[in-house]
Amino acid sequence: MTTRRDSLLRLAAAALPVLPLLPARAAERPLRLVATEFPPYTGSALPGGGVACEVTRAALRQAGREMELSFRPWARALLEFQRGDHDGVIGTWRSEERERTMRFPPPLGIVNQVGFMARTDRRRRIDDLGALAGLRIGVVHGYVNPPRFDAANLSVEGAVDDLANLRKLLAGRVDLVLIDKGVGAHLLETQLREAAGRLSWLDPAVSEIPLYTVFSKVRPEGERFAAALSRGVSELQGTGRLAALLHQGARWQ
Repeated sequence: MTTRRDSLLRLAAAALPVLPLLPARAAERPLRLVATEFPPYTGSALPGGGVACEVTRAALRQAGREMELSFRPWARALLEFQRGDHDGVIGTWRSEERERTMRFPPPLGIVNQVGFMARTDRRRRIDDLGALAGLRIGVVHGYVNPPRFDAANLSVEGAVDDLANLRKLLAGRVDLVLIDKGVGAHLLETQLREAAGRLSWLDPAVSEIPLYTVFSKVRPEGERFAAALSRGVSELQGTGRLAALLHQGARWQ
């Protein structure tokens, strides 16, 4: 038997608005990340954007986040990052100045090894930089060289880029070239294939610098983004996927 109270309850329920079912948690937007042209570490023409971008993407995905990637000249990338156009920068070296505004999670596992390449038929020991006095060493105009190299006060000859320096080395116009090991390997695999056996990397490196993906230290979400990347990198290490990515994308390490 339907009572007057039951009828009123049914009328009240019918009058309530029908609300759509919402997910337990709205999907988080992809992180906006920026990098510059620094092959083989980062580059718009490289698979996945280069090894540093691939590691960053895999680590974030491991932590449940996606990313959108843009490429800019380095100075513009930093400017846009500082004004908030991007959430993070892929492929950054750590310094006291940058730590004022950038949040550094653990490094990506990629190390920039800066040192010497020589002609294979003229290899030499480079442990003692002082013993290289009198040699002609090719450097790139505008590059910041390792402090240990600058302190040795060696004779240097500038070039417009690393490719020009390696060509000078092949021609015998310089005795050594100061270069990032990965950059040298990439150039020998791409633009100097015919000379790959004629140039060699010399151990040990003059300087080894870890590569980072950084986030903002002044915006509140930067801490959360850095924590996600840190967690993802740690999990990639634990599963062995990080080693596999580095073996594939940074074979020179």
